[in-house]
Amino acid sequence: MRSSTQLDTAPTGTTLPDSLCTHTPKCPTADSPDREAAHVVAAHPEQGWSLLCNSVLVFEDTGELLPDGRIIASRRPLATV
Repeated sequence: MRSSTQLDTAPTGTTLPDSLCTHTPKCPTADSPDREAAHVVAAHPEQGWSLLCNSVLVFEDTGELLPDGRIIASRRPLATV
């Protein structure tokens, strides 16, 4: 049984264990500028998000949640009036 104090996120700059990241080349870290190139390990399009191999949550509006809790704002262009 899991303790309620256990965290499911990996520290910034790390990837999931090698047993889950078996592809080559290895996924970029969560701090890398190309972090979105990591492989999807869990996709939930009905909820609008995907979990990448580097523990980054990517949302359908192009926003991101990094493993350390930092938020990357959506880069979707604003509609013109």
